[in-house]
Amino acid sequence: MSSENNSNLPVHMPDGVVRVPAFELPPSPYMSEQAVDMLKRRAGVPIDNPLALSGNIQELRDDMEKRVAPMVFLMRQKYPVDIVEETIAGVKVRTITPKERDIDNGRVLINLHGGAFMMCARGCAFLEALPIAAVGGFRIVSVDYRMAPEATFPAASEDVAAVYAELLKTYAPQSIGIYGCSAGGALTGQVAAWLPAHGLPQAGAIGIFGAGAGMFQTGDSGHVAAYVDGSFPPPPKPGAPRPPRPIRSYFEGVDTQDPLVSPMLHLDVLAKFPPTLVMTGTRAMDMSPAVFSHSQLVKAGVESQLIVGEGMGHCYMYLSQLPEAQDAFQTIVKFFRKYLK
Repeated sequence: MSSENNSNLPVHMPDGVVRVPAFELPPSPYMSEQAVDMLKRRAGVPIDNPLALSGNIQELRDDMEKRVAPMVFLMRQKYPVDIVEETIAGVKVRTITPKERDIDNGRVLINLHGGAFMMCARGCAFLEALPIAAVGGFRIVSVDYRMAPEATFPAASEDVAAVYAELLKTYAPQSIGIYGCSAGGALTGQVAAWLPAHGLPQAGAIGIFGAGAGMFQTGDSGHVAAYVDGSFPPPPKPGAPRPPRPIRSYFEGVDTQDPLVSPMLHLDVLAKFPPTLVMTGTRAMDMSPAVFSHSQLVKAGVESQLIVGEGMGHCYMYLSQLPEAQDAFQTIVKFFRKYLK
């Protein structure tokens, strides 16, 4: 074998690390034409990490809302809904209902928006709730839970539990579903662990999207996605300290192995989960925790379904123009219709 060919092979190190040579990753033949076109449009566009742009939380939140605004515009055009801002159990929420179809009054969904536990309370809530309300005819209560840096764990779990307890006055627990994407997906897992631990009946079904039931930037996908998608930096090397954060983390000072933070690490906690839909993408940094969570749920005897979007990145359901996202909406609706009574 020539030295040229050898240079194209991975090198396995004594400590288990694999040195991966540079390679070209073509679009998957299983991606839609629209998804491939989106990849082509990224050519020459600088990649930045929005979380690193500013140490000012309000600037960061404003910047993120501007970033997602075009996606929200497309979503509102395609999925017309009515939106009411109100308060439930002292927590700010956005109640979203379909505009052009009957409302399913027998079920309700609680949405937990993404945004790294620090931002995107409005834009990400719309991206996650509008299509599910419009396609499924659901009433969706999107919770504006407390975030960092003003609050730390378990503030968000407490807020969601308060809203959930209030909804129990109108709905049976088996008629309430909870779901979210990214931070909202992780929070969904935390809430599913929180409810039975605090004397509340378990929800009827949950959806963990763009996340696992544990911490982000863990497993193979955190490294792979960093060098393929580029939206998120790679995790620090094992044993290396995480770089200092310009803004206080929601999990500052928290044991990330705690069963109420990372239930995917605790089979006894997962065994109390309701039917769960897990959704990720092959190019998403969240794929490893998502796949691991699904495997653990199955091991714990929980009804769990896993959807992995080929060639898809983090929270691809935000991109309403993609057939893959539209398929995801249909899958989510079918799942909650099946398991919520």
